[in-house]
Amino acid sequence: MSLALAEPAASTSIALDVETVSHRYDVDGKDLQVLDDVSLSIAPGEFVALLGPSGCGKSTLLRLAAGLETPTTGSVREDGRPIAAPDPDRILVFQDPTLFPWRTVRGNIAIGLEARGLIREREYRIDEVLKLVKLEGFSDFYPHQLSGGMAQRAALARALVNDPKLLLLDEPFGKLDSLTRLRMQNELLDLWKSAGFTALLVTHDVEEALLLADRVIVLSDRPASIVAEVRVDQSHPRRRDDADLIALRRSLLEKLGISHDV
Repeated sequence: MSLALAEPAASTSIALDVETVSHRYDVDGKDLQVLDDVSLSIAPGEFVALLGPSGCGKSTLLRLAAGLETPTTGSVREDGRPIAAPDPDRILVFQDPTLFPWRTVRGNIAIGLEARGLIREREYRIDEVLKLVKLEGFSDFYPHQLSGGMAQRAALARALVNDPKLLLLDEPFGKLDSLTRLRMQNELLDLWKSAGFTALLVTHDVEEALLLADRVIVLSDRPASIVAEVRVDQSHPRRRDDADLIALRRSLLEKLGISHDV
């Protein structure tokens, strides 16, 4: 089945530049630093994965890129312009689908278009993204009637209907069963290839990072700094039993402080 997008935008992706970013929070009057002098450049259309210990600041980096927060020091830029606020060009997809239970799948997908006043002229995009994520027969279903994988497809469709140029993914498959997770990984890869957006994925799954990303960035414990960067020079689809990927997996686990294979 072809996943080609109809009428793609002239520019389908953006460059993301994180420049000497440090970030901290005030927690009950105490200073909590979560990022420490992080610099990272992502090319338009590139797929980058972030690995690191739980709570190290990976999700904070996504929130900064989405414009939901402003870095304490340093800057985050899209195509050279400072990111100062959320924008439909930059969409954040969470681990939980966060669908509105009182809205159907179609109604949930329509939210972004409605908020932007584009529902009349771009309602056709809802049908297109429903087909893209293979939910065209479930548009009138409510969230409680969906499986976990279907709900996450609906969340992806809600993001894609806005034709984002940067898709920020915060462990989007973390709560799915293993088989559904494998299917969703393949479907995300197909969507990325088809739509051409830039992708930044937070994951704790080393294998997932290696199967999907062009580059894998390893972050330290909090406050996070970049401790390693691994480029994956293999075309898709990639095989989990590929000897080179197995070697890269072992290397990444070591960089994460796990000296034995798991």
